[in-house]
Amino acid sequence: MDKSIKPPPDTSTLQFFHGTKANLNEGDFINPGFNSNYGQGNKAKYIYLTATLDAAIWGAELAVGEGRERIYIVDPTGPIEDDPNLTDKKYPGNPTKSFRSLHPLKIMGEMTAWSHHAPEQLKSMKDNLERLKQQGIEAIED
Repeated sequence: MDKSIKPPPDTSTLQFFHGTKANLNEGDFINPGFNSNYGQGNKAKYIYLTATLDAAIWGAELAVGEGRERIYIVDPTGPIEDDPNLTDKKYPGNPTKSFRSLHPLKIMGEMTAWSHHAPEQLKSMKDNLERLKQQGIEAIED
């Protein structure tokens, strides 16, 4: 087997989340191809999901727009892979259980009971993302 090709992660026992400000309903699909919530806002080739509530909270808190922060419980409709934006660069081994897919995510429900990060923690994260942007470093690489 070619060692450069990683097998897909075993995700059969995981519950997945997607953090956003989009107002969606159970049964809706979140599709790739919309403008990204991060970086330059380019059309996203992938749709992102996570198996940790903390990572989904970051997604909701950092999403662009004026809507209410939401965390949806999602089911991928096709193959998923480790999110290289995190696993290859920041957290080897994928402890954040962050993934991406070329296929839509089906909304199964919404998490309504979750806690925001502390304001100073959120400010620090936003300041760091702004620093990276000023340096020309994209947060998301498709």
